[in-house]
Amino acid sequence: MNEALCFLNGEVQPLAEAKVSVLDRGFIFGDGIYEVVPVYGRRLFRFDEHMARLARSLGKLRIANPHGRDEWLAMCRQLVGQVFERTGAEDQLVYIQVTRGVAPRDHVMPAGIKPTVFAMANPMKAATAEQRHQGVACTTARDFRWERGDIKSTSLLGNVLARQMSADHGAVETIMFRDGFLTEAAASNVWIVHEGALLGPPKSEHVLEGIRVELLRELCLDCGIAYNLRPIPEADVMAADEVLLSSATKEVLPVTKIDGEEVGHGAGRGRPGPVYARLHEAYQRAKLTMSI
Repeated sequence: MNEALCFLNGEVQPLAEAKVSVLDRGFIFGDGIYEVVPVYGRRLFRFDEHMARLARSLGKLRIANPHGRDEWLAMCRQLVGQVFERTGAEDQLVYIQVTRGVAPRDHVMPAGIKPTVFAMANPMKAATAEQRHQGVACTTARDFRWERGDIKSTSLLGNVLARQMSADHGAVETIMFRDGFLTEAAASNVWIVHEGALLGPPKSEHVLEGIRVELLRELCLDCGIAYNLRPIPEADVMAADEVLLSSATKEVLPVTKIDGEEVGHGAGRGRPGPVYARLHEAYQRAKLTMSI
C-alpha cells in the first residue's frame, strides 16, 4: 500500500497518505455511493454501464455527478496504468467512491457542499480454477438489510454482517430471502436454473441492479438460453437444477452447496451444471469485445 497511488478530490497522491475530514458525511453517515469497474487486459469492462449505475445512485441520493464520462474514463485509465507499472497486473478492479462531502453533523442533507471523490485500483483477485471446477458453498439468511438495496451505497454494514455469516461457515456467500423470496447475496446477484432457463429476481428497491443482470440477458440471448426475471420463492432456490452467483470479481460462478446440502439433481448433483459452463464461456468472449 505504501507504493500505491489514488485520486482524492482531483489530486493523485500516495494511498497511504490520503486523508479525508472526520466530518465527511461518508465517514459520519455512510452518505455516499461507490462503483467497482473490472479491468481485463488493462481495458475497462462495461465501463459505460458502470457509469450509468453510478449516475443513478448519485441521483437517488441527490448528489450531483462531479465528473463527466470522459473525466471518469481518464481517471480510471490513469489508475490502471499506474497499477500495471507497479505490479504488472493487467486484470484489475477500479474502485470509485463519491460522498456528499464535508459539513457539520446534521441528518438533513446540506446544500452547496462539494462532493468528496476518491478512486483507486488494485490487482483483481479472481475466482480460482478450483472454485470454477468444483463450485462454491453458500449459506442462507433472512434479508435484514435496509429497504433501498437498489442504491449502491457505502452504507454496507448489513452486507458486512451477512457476508461474515458465510465466512464463519467457510462459505463464499450468504444468499438472502425477504418474505420468503430471493433477493440477492451479500456481494453478488443470485440466479437459478430451472429446466434450462436462467431465472433471477425482478428489479426492485430490494435488489441492486448488477451490471451482470443485463450482461447475462445478452449472453443468454447469444447462447439460446431462456432468460426471465420473476419472483423466486426460497423453495425454488433449494430445488433448482443449478444456482449461480454473479459479480464484478466472480463474473459468473457455480454454487454447488447451500447450507450443507448439494445443489442439483441426479448425476449432476453437487457439480457445476451445463448452463453455467455455457455462460462462463460466453462471458470470457464478452471480456474481449465489451472493454474499452
